[in-house]
Amino acid sequence: MLAFITWDVSPIIAQIGPLTLRWYGLLFMSGFVFGTFILSHIYKSEKVSPRWVDVITIYMLVGTIVGARLGHCLFYDPDYYLAHPLDILKIWEGGLASHGATIGILLACWFFARNNKFDYLWVLDRIVIVVALGGALIRTGNLFNSEIIGKVTDVPWAFKFVRYNEIHHEATNIPNELRHPTQMYEALFCIVLLLVLYAMWNRTKERTPRGLLFGLFVVFLFTQRFLGEFLKENQVAFENGLPLNMGQILSIPLILAGIWVLLRAGKDPNNPYGYAPRDLGQEEEDKPIAKAR
Repeated sequence: MLAFITWDVSPIIAQIGPLTLRWYGLLFMSGFVFGTFILSHIYKSEKVSPRWVDVITIYMLVGTIVGARLGHCLFYDPDYYLAHPLDILKIWEGGLASHGATIGILLACWFFARNNKFDYLWVLDRIVIVVALGGALIRTGNLFNSEIIGKVTDVPWAFKFVRYNEIHHEATNIPNELRHPTQMYEALFCIVLLLVLYAMWNRTKERTPRGLLFGLFVVFLFTQRFLGEFLKENQVAFENGLPLNMGQILSIPLILAGIWVLLRAGKDPNNPYGYAPRDLGQEEEDKPIAKAR
């Protein structure tokens, strides 16, 4: 039986002069790298050219970073950032919000679908599979940063974040306390969600009811987020006076939107499965055939 786990891992992998390689950054980018392999497999299985994966990855990268940064600045510390707008650009100082990333991803996928003649919900139904993977990796990055920590507990798998004060430049009693590893709760949940969504898609593929996977993802992920917040410490001081913290407040409209999408999933008689360009192999067909010499 475990008594507790001492978490004494540095968030820095290597440092060469002014360049610093951190676990969080590596795991953040790994989500996009590994996600392209999964999405390419999905697209090929549905006869959609994998060249679209490169395109949507660029949209997703911009949408995720911009949305996550603006979400943190506007949802968690608007007074400061509205008074110091240039500091919004200082992303290297930290500060990303998953709800902001969700909004950024939704907008990025909408622009991608509109500009490239994809059905919006078809895109979302496939992209949430890789977003679940990205969520697991990002929460693991939070663990390496000793951030988003849970409340004090005596469960046998509790973590002692001994580097907390060193990393966050604070003087607290946290390094001596046992706390819920809420980062890993969310990471493990995202892995389970990834497996469930992939299994559902793999069973129906191009006949997946339009909106089903996206609706399930949103409802399950943000219900977990809502409930999981009860085990977390509040991220900012103003949350201490609220009946629900900001993460819970922002999760409620997303859960309701997910339920609405689920109730309508696959019920449009004119478009039950969504659509995408079935253009796999088109590049080879469009190439001019060289004349024999």
